[in-house]
Amino acid sequence: MMNRRKFIKTSVAGMATISMMGAGNACKNAFSAGEEIVDSVKFGETGLTVSRIAMGTGTHGSGRASDQTRLGMEQFVKLAHHAYEKGIRFFDMADAYGSQPYVGESIKTLPRENLTLMSKMWTHEDGSEQNEPVSRIIDRFRKEAGTEYFDILLMHCMVDGNWPNNRKHYMDGLSRAKQDGIVKAIGVSCHNWEALVKAAESPWVDVILARINPFGTLMDNTPDAVKELLGKARQNGKGIIAMKVFGEGRHVTDSEREQSLKFILEESNVHCMTLGMPAEAQIDDAVARVMRLAKG
Repeated sequence: MMNRRKFIKTSVAGMATISMMGAGNACKNAFSAGEEIVDSVKFGETGLTVSRIAMGTGTHGSGRASDQTRLGMEQFVKLAHHAYEKGIRFFDMADAYGSQPYVGESIKTLPRENLTLMSKMWTHEDGSEQNEPVSRIIDRFRKEAGTEYFDILLMHCMVDGNWPNNRKHYMDGLSRAKQDGIVKAIGVSCHNWEALVKAAESPWVDVILARINPFGTLMDNTPDAVKELLGKARQNGKGIIAMKVFGEGRHVTDSEREQSLKFILEESNVHCMTLGMPAEAQIDDAVARVMRLAKG
């Protein structure tokens, strides 16, 4: 697996080479890092419009830390503002990443109405009423992220098909938050095929965060099976977000990035994607490639 430093170095070197090429000599797949701004898309039947790329904040995330938060607050804010300037108005957070305070600091000077804020709640399987009230969890999330409401709030990392039965405590709390206007759309992130099948058919779910890439890496089934299921979920009006687009960093060569993004845009049945990009060069690379491919 290419490490982060090597990927950044490769991306910067590649863009430097392209910038030195004359316009007449530029190859078909060449791009200029500074020219493109990512577009926005209708997000299923959620009533939301989102940027086609979300800024992921959970690369190697666990224990309330990630590659993005390990940059430190100043560098994180700089990175988030760069993403915003490139048209990325969708910020993907999670309590498990510890990224909510970082996004909160980043958006202090940004117009809230232009943003899509999504976070993810870690849930206990038993759904016991002894668990912390969902309203209290969401209040903490809102305080950390510096927002009165979340556009999207998900139950994080569903790993079995029984989640609609053993997460009643959280589902009811999220439904109340949606009714109260504190959350606009609710749903799940999935790390299991049966969990994904349930999400695709559940009327409770507005949004699905699903693992998909053309290589089948860290996915819940084959690429063909997952994209077929996501197609059914789209028909059910759900907003679909792709994650693990580069197989959690296992497929980041130039040709692999191209193949992955082409697959996501043309075949995967998702509306948008979340990408973990701890460097500005990676943001520039992703935005330029996505927009070139989206324009055909």
